[in-house]
Amino acid sequence: MKLLITGGTVFVSKFTASYFAGRGHEVYVLNRGTRPQAEGVNLIKADRNSLGSALCGMYFDAVIDVCAYKEADINNLLDAGIKFDDYVLISSSAVYPETLPQPFNERQPIGKNSIWGDYSSGKVGAEVCLTSRYPNAYVIRPPYLYGPMQNLYREPFVFECADLKRKFYIPGDGEMKLLFFHVEDLCRFIYIILKQHPDNHIFNVGNTQPVSISTFAELCYRAAGAPLEKVFVKDHPNQRDYFSFHNYEYLLDVSLQNEIMPEQKDLYCGLKESYEWYKSNKEEVRKKPYIDFIDRNFQ
Repeated sequence: MKLLITGGTVFVSKFTASYFAGRGHEVYVLNRGTRPQAEGVNLIKADRNSLGSALCGMYFDAVIDVCAYKEADINNLLDAGIKFDDYVLISSSAVYPETLPQPFNERQPIGKNSIWGDYSSGKVGAEVCLTSRYPNAYVIRPPYLYGPMQNLYREPFVFECADLKRKFYIPGDGEMKLLFFHVEDLCRFIYIILKQHPDNHIFNVGNTQPVSISTFAELCYRAAGAPLEKVFVKDHPNQRDYFSFHNYEYLLDVSLQNEIMPEQKDLYCGLKESYEWYKSNKEEVRKKPYIDFIDRNFQ
């Protein structure tokens, strides 16, 4: 396949570009060329907000749009003179308002989620714009994505604490659930969609089972080969001061996903892969001052 992948330089878009290029597909990436590119891809050097003639007349079997965060991102790409057969938008489970009954399913209305704020409303705008202009597009709504090339300070924060042999500070009783999806499973799912063209065009994706914060910390420390001593924080109002996930628990109905891709990567195995990448690429992670806060407030 001849593919256009938006982005291609960090985490999800870079992994996606590497995944498809590594399997013999002709991959083009659209970015500003300010970072190293994935191996085996063709760079279209441009800003999607000012594309000019960069894409005019170009044809692709599929567009995999990883980096559309608002309505204007969709319009800019569709108005650039591009031609394609399929369009896959990587949206987010943040499009479900937190007030809806759970588990969230694809038939529910989408709208702003107050936990995710502008990110949520932007993704809603991107979905609505794309599906109104190109009804045959596929929309994928993942939970927390993880795996190699993770540049967000989520599991890498836990890995860093493990490497430093630190105690790990866990919000509340540690039973809040998190839902994950490995970035390779995301790529596998995209490939299945492009080959099978299922009748459904909107999919929640994610592991079938969530995991508690406490268990997640155990798996990360185990992946790093470090002993874990837990400290449960009962009386601090904002867990984002010292922990890398929001105080927000939700579940996704992934039954439509499981009909066409019933197996997902084991969470520990996926975290082990993520840790192996992290060990050699720590400088690529966008760190936040969680450890400094812990040292100033909890020691």
